[in-house]
Amino acid sequence: MKTRDEILRLVEDEDVEFIRLQFMDLFGTLKNVAVTSTQLQYMKDNKYLIDGSCMYGDLRRGEEDMYLCPDLDTFVILPWRPQQGKVARMLCDVCRADGTPLSVSPRHILRRTIEKAEAEGYSFRVDPECEFFLFHEDENGTPTTVTHERAGYMDISPLDLGENARRDMVMTLEEMGFEIESSYHEKAPGQHEIVFRYAGPMETADRIVTFKTAVRSIAKRFGLYATFMPKPKAGTAGSGMHLNLSAFRDGKNIFQDPESPDGLSREAKWFMGGIMAHAKGMCAVTNPLVNSYKRLTSGCDAPRDIIWTTRRLNTLLRVPFLRGEQTRVELRFPDPCADPYLTLALAISAGLDGIAKKTEPGPEASLHFEERTEAEKAISGVDHLPDTLREAVSELEADPFVKTVLGQEFVEVYVQAKKAEWNEYMSQVSEWEVEKYLYRT
Repeated sequence: MKTRDEILRLVEDEDVEFIRLQFMDLFGTLKNVAVTSTQLQYMKDNKYLIDGSCMYGDLRRGEEDMYLCPDLDTFVILPWRPQQGKVARMLCDVCRADGTPLSVSPRHILRRTIEKAEAEGYSFRVDPECEFFLFHEDENGTPTTVTHERAGYMDISPLDLGENARRDMVMTLEEMGFEIESSYHEKAPGQHEIVFRYAGPMETADRIVTFKTAVRSIAKRFGLYATFMPKPKAGTAGSGMHLNLSAFRDGKNIFQDPESPDGLSREAKWFMGGIMAHAKGMCAVTNPLVNSYKRLTSGCDAPRDIIWTTRRLNTLLRVPFLRGEQTRVELRFPDPCADPYLTLALAISAGLDGIAKKTEPGPEASLHFEERTEAEKAISGVDHLPDTLREAVSELEADPFVKTVLGQEFVEVYVQAKKAEWNEYMSQVSEWEVEKYLYRT
């Protein structure tokens, strides 16, 4: 744990001129207040006063002063900023004026979840896999969806034109303390993935936030725009944020069972059962955009059916082949626009609810499951994720457990904003509609 005095010494020794105090609003948007190094020492009790309405997006709710409370352990110098008069950042919790945590703060919701899990004897490791696209910018620096490459899964240069940018991203992340496991070209032209080593839930969520900022910043150096939009182009794969979770009790991975034919414990099955039981209610958070559902319904390596497997199938949950202490459950439905704090809070809570209630996930999906028709799936009792953001919001409203995890105030504000987002989308007339119907009506 770093102390305030250690941070001040670092700032002086490293010639840090600006410190970005960063925090996540209710909708997963990273916000920022920059203070000079001289002002940092005057921050009373490691708190910085802000207008609390910024936590609520465009809703301007609350209109009260709040405090940013920096997590000193998240202090890091941003390598892509100037080396003279450096820029650092700290991630912050948000508190009300009386010092109590803001109940709708995503970071607080995850912390509350972790503390509850620890009280029950559980701890977690999370190994994230974040996908993104690199597109060109136009002459004005405006992002496009244009890429000149035609590379596919794990192709190399000269097919992979983003290799140099991805290499610099990896080197920058390592300079910031990340341990990178791998990086490679994904399936779609312009699509990439960087995998970093597992950590606890809070550290992983913090790293995902940092990762996205670093990727966008380094891409800009190459005249490229990095987007985490789930489905930026039709007819090709979208981007996911796959999360591999392992649960531990008394230092032992509770998902493993050497005596079981598939190496999986009852707790692993119940954990998956809990997530499957609440997946529809979670979707408005794990897949938070109108665009998210164009990925989920596309059939391009994105899960739609609420099923699980140990094979490399297109399912909601997958258990990779590693067993023993490395046994883990992979969530394949979240996308990279999801707030990582809220996504992990929901996944952990739903999984533990499944263990508590001994919720069975049903049989493993068969090898030829994807060949079944929708009618055959329905007959066999297989459910699927919502088809639209509007459906997902309705499922959120209908799931009391998910509402308990997020809190009543969060759900009220979030639902209001997402319904408005859906209504705005429905009021638009797309080019597809004009081309399809204008000359036929």
